[in-house]
Amino acid sequence: MTTLAQPLIQDKRPRGRPRKTLDERDDGNRRHQLLQCAARLFRRKGFGATTTRDIAAAVGMHSGSPFYHFKSKNDLLYAVMEEGMRSALERQDKAMQANATGRADEPMMQIRLLMRAHFDVLLGPGNDFIPVMLYESRALNARQRSALAALQSEYEAAWVPVLEALHASGRLQTPAALARLLILGALNWSVQWFDRKKAASLEDLTDAAMTLFFAEPA
Repeated sequence: MTTLAQPLIQDKRPRGRPRKTLDERDDGNRRHQLLQCAARLFRRKGFGATTTRDIAAAVGMHSGSPFYHFKSKNDLLYAVMEEGMRSALERQDKAMQANATGRADEPMMQIRLLMRAHFDVLLGPGNDFIPVMLYESRALNARQRSALAALQSEYEAAWVPVLEALHASGRLQTPAALARLLILGALNWSVQWFDRKKAASLEDLTDAAMTLFFAEPA
């Protein structure tokens, strides 16, 4: 018989939510590491040839750990591309904010900033994300492609008024809508041939693109 002088047996089980694993406690950093390593492997080996085991090993995880962060390899691929587009938008916004206003040659200044920022997105530090999007998007489902298309449209929207102004001034001979496709297509192809070990810098590439696409004032 239990009396007030006799303490009840205490339940030793921990209360509340279970203690988080190391991966759960470091969720943000581990997720970012996964995206970086996945982007690098998807670019080098291709999406089909890269396994989740490859990605986990590159990050130093157990083979099943990536599935804590992403439901499938396909979801990881989409996250890589989304991260790339959001980073591209951020870099582009920063470049445009640095533009000095009130100059007669402002559209030329703006298009140079846009192209230089685009080369940085394609070829600069952490540059595996966008090339993966360019060449592996066929592996996405329709919903994922639609979401990325919206981000791409937001990114390219900054180019439209600049190219229209250049076309109106005679510096760009091709109509803006077609010029946008041709210019971005040409710049995007640089991921196939650019070699940072050779002499050309991103500034050199920007200079060459400016000369190629835009005429000197009459």
